Amino acid sequence: MSRNPNSKPATPQPDKAGKPSVMGLAVITLLAFAGAYLWTSHQTKTPAATQTVHLAKIYSETAHPTVDIPAALDQAQSEHKRVLLDFGADWCGDCQVLDYSFHQPANAALLASNYILVHVWVGQMDANLGVAEKYGVPIHKGIPALAVLSPDGKVIYAQATGEFKDLRNMDPASVTEFLEKWKS
Repeated sequence: MSRNPNSKPATPQPDKAGKPSVMGLAVITLLAFAGAYLWTSHQTKTPAATQTVHLAKIYSETAHPTVDIPAALDQAQSEHKRVLLDFGADWCGDCQVLDYSFHQPANAALLASNYILVHVWVGQMDANLGVAEKYGVPIHKGIPALAVLSPDGKVIYAQATGEFKDLRNMDPASVTEFLEKWKS
C-alpha cells in the first residue's frame, strides 16, 4: 500500500457507531506523553556547579576562641555541663552536615542539656591552629573536629583521626552516639 505524500497524518477513524477507536486514542495519548517527555528532558538545565548553594554561617572569622572558651568553661561550671569545641569552617560540607545534625530534635536536646558549644573557625586550615593544638585536635586530619572539655578545662576527648571528616557519608546516628557517649 503506497502513501500519498500530500495526505494528512492519520487520525483515529471512527468506528461504525461514529466514535473514535480505542486503539487510535491509545496511540494519540502515547504520542502526547512521549512528546512531553522529550520536550522536558531536553530543556536546558543549570549544571550543579553553577547553582547557588546557601551555606549556613556557623563559624565566625572575628570570634576570639581564647576568650570564648574560658567564658564557656565558666558557664559549664555553673550549669554542670561540658564544653564541646567544634573546629571547622563554613566552606566545609561536612561541617555544614554536623551543624544540621546538631539542630535535629534529639541532638538539639542533648546539646542543650549537656554541653556548651563553641565553634572555632579554622579558616583554610590556617587559623586558630594553636587553639586546636592546645586541645589535642589535629585539624590537618580533617574537619569538622570535636573536643570535649570538662568544666575545669581538661580534655576529656579529642577527635584525633578526623572521625567526622566524612560525616556526609556516615550514619546520621553517629552524631547522636557521640553526644550520648561524652555527655556530662
